[in-house]
Amino acid sequence: MTDTLNQTHGVSLTDQAATKVRNLLEQEGRDDLRLRVAVQPGGCSGLIYQLFFDERLMEDDLVKDFAGVELVVDKMSSPYLDGATVDFEDTIQKQGFTIDNPNAQGSCACGDSFS
Repeated sequence: MTDTLNQTHGVSLTDQAATKVRNLLEQEGRDDLRLRVAVQPGGCSGLIYQLFFDERLMEDDLVKDFAGVELVVDKMSSPYLDGATVDFEDTIQKQGFTIDNPNAQGSCACGDSFS
C-alpha cells in the first residue's frame, strides 16, 4: 500500500479558492472534509468536472495541501486535470468555483463540460 499523503497531483488551488473552502468548512463546523476534483464522462462535450467536499480518502487518491486545505484528485482524473487551476470568483457577474484547464481542447457554453 502506498502512502497517499506523499502522492501529489498537478492541480493548483488559488488563494481565493482556498480561503473560500476554509470559510465554507468553518461555517459547517467541519474539519474532516477535503475538496475533491474529478472528471467523469458526461456533459455535452464528453467530460464533466465534479467539485465537492469529501470525507473519504481512497488508496489511490493524490493529495496536495494548500495552506491547510487538502485538494484531492483521484488517479484516473489526474491526467485530465494536470496543470489545471481551481479558482473562486466573486463578482457582480459571477460567483462560484471555476476550473481553468489547459488540457481542455474544447468546452461547451456552460463551462462545466469539456473535451
